[in-house]
Amino acid sequence: MATWLVTGGAGFIGSNFVLQQRQAQAARIINLDKLTYAGNLNNLAELRHDPDHIFQQGDIGDRELVARLLADYQPDAVIHFAAESHVDRSIHRPETFIETNVVGTFRLLEAVRGYWAGLEPAKRAAFRFLHISTDEVYGSLGPEDPAFTETTPYAPNSPYAASKAAADHLVRAYHETYGLPILITNCSNNYGPLQFPEKFIPLMILNGLQGKKLPVYGDGQNIRDWLYVTDHCEALGLVLAKGTVGASYNIGGRCELTNLEVVNHICRLLDELFPTAASAPHSGLISFVPDRPGHDRRYAMNISKIERELGWTPKESFASGLAKTVRWYVDHPQWVEAVTSGAYRQWLQTHYGFGS
Repeated sequence: MATWLVTGGAGFIGSNFVLQQRQAQAARIINLDKLTYAGNLNNLAELRHDPDHIFQQGDIGDRELVARLLADYQPDAVIHFAAESHVDRSIHRPETFIETNVVGTFRLLEAVRGYWAGLEPAKRAAFRFLHISTDEVYGSLGPEDPAFTETTPYAPNSPYAASKAAADHLVRAYHETYGLPILITNCSNNYGPLQFPEKFIPLMILNGLQGKKLPVYGDGQNIRDWLYVTDHCEALGLVLAKGTVGASYNIGGRCELTNLEVVNHICRLLDELFPTAASAPHSGLISFVPDRPGHDRRYAMNISKIERELGWTPKESFASGLAKTVRWYVDHPQWVEAVTSGAYRQWLQTHYGFGS
């Protein structure tokens, strides 16, 4: 069995990837996660007794720890999810994003480069470093602009996007300069089970369930391309197995919707599930709040490259994926209670003006 070192494997996308790949018995996984506010060991509860899932709490910026994990477990690949990932938080505390996403990625690359250089030739040739990034590095599109491709120039507009762009450039540079066999993926907005509820869709679901305001930035006409998380994870597995070394791949859901359209979809699902709730119809909870600085107007992903080269297409429609997502949050109140701490309520107060 192959061995993979996964960074950030207790976060939203990382934990879904780890669960999916362990269910498929694709590899033994060494899971390195710092367990910040968005990292949650409860996400991995079903792997508690799995001997081929080895969890290590720690920082990707800790070169000695990473070097020890690489030496002890001799992974065949490193899959790098670990990142600070919320635009609002990056506006308020950009330094954290530079430290984790830029400096942390640099230190991880240095440790991996040293390990890779010492491998015997066959293992060196087979080794892969897969870096998971975002569509936000490309900036913002106008209403009629063509979707982002892998050759779209980078034009990040938030500290978060800039930090991920810098990380992408570092990963690419380590391939061009040192020959490290890398792969880069840039994905659109993910949604699904296990997503920390500061993000848009789970925030709307949970507030709706509790009869609280549904805060929508600006006029609600910002457009995103939505991708169900397990579709994304399947794409990552294909890129890791079959992707061209040194290449980048856009991954998206072919699903452009305005934020207001997404909220109304959620409200309709909640109305169907809870027609007698005091807050029904839930659309009455929608509340427009002042727009955030530098809010990109539209993202859209051209995914023809990964479709053509690797044969991947998303399986979930937005309707099917969103229905599964709402149902998951309804069915997992204990998980929700565990993550919606006092710190989370303070975050809501800071960003939206309410927290209870």
